[in-house]
Amino acid sequence: MSKTQQGMGNGQGEKAVSQLRVMSYNIHHANPPARKGVIDLEAIAGVIRNEEPDLVALQEVDVYIPRSGNVHQAEALAAMLGMHFYFARAIDFGGGEYGVAILSRYPLSDTRKVELPKEDSPKAEGRVLAVATVQLPGGQRIRFGSTHLDIQSSANRQQQVQTINAVAASDKLPFILAGDLNDYPDSPAIAALDETFQRTCLVACEATFPQDKPDRIIDYIAFTRSANFKVLAHRVVPERYASDHRPVVAVLGLASAPGTLTR
Repeated sequence: MSKTQQGMGNGQGEKAVSQLRVMSYNIHHANPPARKGVIDLEAIAGVIRNEEPDLVALQEVDVYIPRSGNVHQAEALAAMLGMHFYFARAIDFGGGEYGVAILSRYPLSDTRKVELPKEDSPKAEGRVLAVATVQLPGGQRIRFGSTHLDIQSSANRQQQVQTINAVAASDKLPFILAGDLNDYPDSPAIAALDETFQRTCLVACEATFPQDKPDRIIDYIAFTRSANFKVLAHRVVPERYASDHRPVVAVLGLASAPGTLTR
């Protein structure tokens, strides 16, 4: 099995889009926290379906792991939702693979995985950034990334953000990043993120974790400052069953810019 996989869902419309609905969701390998050992992938699909996102960044995704029924969870969710998908392995786990994924209403290309550094704590779990080009109707293209940063080391998270910043800064296309960054808005890692990206919520933001009584913000959606996007909406979905994180949804208004978006 390849370390990264890609699939396709339904086709795309032809009319150019003026906005994108983006979701970030740590799915806890589709194990509802209140039901130990139970896998409910349909519940995850239902949460996503209800929000009708164009792009979804998923974290804690199982691929062919016995604990979750030896299912390729990214592929299965894409099939349930009629979306394109890309999975990027972070580590081998339990006889299969574990990592992050992208779901998209629109076709994906140029998919790749970026290994993220962990120099401060080399024994920490491997972390990656999944990146894909999203082909929007009307000739528009953007880059979309899904990531899940280290939970152990603040210094590792800073290094990982700096790597993501470098990837995005070197890209001529607008770059949207979403994921579980495992750090608070006032942390050094998020301060580093703000050097390159604009977060979709900066003031009076809702907590995302844990799902039952959320008391911290660790899940984010952001876009490169050069992208010339406008934040039209940002919300945390009040979902308490399907995962130990609440999903985050943002609506971004798109604007054409030379060399990036064309209509």
